[in-house]
Amino acid sequence: MHDSILIIDDDRELCTLLQEFLQLEGFNSNAIHDGSEAIAHCRNHSYDAIVLDIMLPGTQGLDVLRALREFSAVPVLMLTARGEDTDRILGLELGADDYLPKPCNPRELSARLRAILRRTGHAAPAGTGHQLIVGHTSIDSGSRSATHGGQDLGLTSAEFNVLSTLLSHAGEVVSKEVLSRQALGRSLSAYDRSVDVHISKIRKKLASAGGEDLIASVRGVGYQFRVVSDEA
Repeated sequence: MHDSILIIDDDRELCTLLQEFLQLEGFNSNAIHDGSEAIAHCRNHSYDAIVLDIMLPGTQGLDVLRALREFSAVPVLMLTARGEDTDRILGLELGADDYLPKPCNPRELSARLRAILRRTGHAAPAGTGHQLIVGHTSIDSGSRSATHGGQDLGLTSAEFNVLSTLLSHAGEVVSKEVLSRQALGRSLSAYDRSVDVHISKIRKKLASAGGEDLIASVRGVGYQFRVVSDEA
């Protein structure tokens, strides 16, 4: 069964190019050129991943992303203008899984999508997941869910991958490079703050469930999930 991809971009020529390439790569793809139409469409149609252009006319890409996250956890890869770090960071904070600067290489887009899809675990057979528990924090790789003190954390796909990597190395310092490769499926590039943004969101969600200060920053190195013997 082919993975289904929705492209939300007002550049019709680019959409046609990307759709043709993705079809050659084994994906099924559809394209919508209007943000409001895309939101309505996604309420009634499911996709394995979405490619979303931030610079849309009318309903902006970030507004589309914000609306999507109200009812869907589908992985989203943003297309952003080069150098627009603010949009990238805001997009990640709103729940995007990854980003790619425009103009993008279709081959790199395909590789990024495959990395995202591998890490969503959607292709894993039912019943193959396992639980990992550290203190009061637990993740289930089968359902790709995470809880703290029994409370669901509501993580995005990328956040789940980051937390899973940290829990797998609980008590150890995990470098940003390792987190980027294992959780996001790509090498860490200069000035890339994706890992930091995902960590920030995970910390907030843990804190809201009563798990404050569980992820420590080790300046210049990376992050550590602290093993606490008696959490509050």
